[in-house]
Amino acid sequence: MDTMKSGLRSVLLLAAGWALLSSTAPCALAQAADLASKGREVFAKHRDCVVTVQLVIKTKMNIPGFGGGDNARESREEVTGTVIDPSGLTVVALSSVDPMGALQGMMGGLGGDDGEGLKMKMESDVADVKVLGQDGTEIPAEIVLRDKDLDLAFLRPKAPPSAPMKALDLTAPGTAEILDEVIAINRLGKVAGRAYSVALERICAVVRKPRLFYVPGNSATSTSLGCPAFTADGKVVGVFVMRSLKSGGEGMSLFNPQNAGMTAILLPAEEVRKIAAQVPATGAGK
Repeated sequence: MDTMKSGLRSVLLLAAGWALLSSTAPCALAQAADLASKGREVFAKHRDCVVTVQLVIKTKMNIPGFGGGDNARESREEVTGTVIDPSGLTVVALSSVDPMGALQGMMGGLGGDDGEGLKMKMESDVADVKVLGQDGTEIPAEIVLRDKDLDLAFLRPKAPPSAPMKALDLTAPGTAEILDEVIAINRLGKVAGRAYSVALERICAVVRKPRLFYVPGNSATSTSLGCPAFTADGKVVGVFVMRSLKSGGEGMSLFNPQNAGMTAILLPAEEVRKIAAQVPATGAGK
């Protein structure tokens, strides 16, 4: 009798489990399909605001005890930018256009405070900037403002574009909470024909002090620095940049993300807008 009761209980539990799965699975699939549909709408509406920026970067590195002198080299890079004004004003991550400066700032504390530690000299200079138009036209541009604290750089065409460029409106931003998914739009590299791409990024942390920013999960996606991210209803949340801290002499670990000294973050659109307001007028200097 006990064996029959136990068997009956197992059958009932199994039946209940299948019933629950049958009722929730269609709902989950419907939600995923709805998000995909909304994501495609956001992608179609805002993708033209995302551009490829071509750079010629000259770098120098001098590490005492390793040959001496400056090891200079020139490289051509392509990074993602987001147009935020019809005049062509474009925001990119500063660490993308000045990689040596970002690394120098992060490693500035190595060797302690006595001045006798490792003194590395790392410099990078942008020799040429071009923004690729939607038709592939190369638009000569220049860097007009940098903000090291927020990892932002702003580019502007040297001459007004022949027609207003599609730009992202930062004045009506959206927000995100932990475990929310945001829609990130990117331009892939030359090897992929510079095609547009879209990815869902899940917010794994919300940092509120000293200023608000979002930390995305560490899943590998096509999202890169300079990409904008949106809520499912199309409101811009922010732009992906790099946050880094000086080591302060305690050392860093490249294998432990919690102690690596840098992480990609989603900087709120309002912060980007505030800094963009400081861009000097045309002809007013850098």
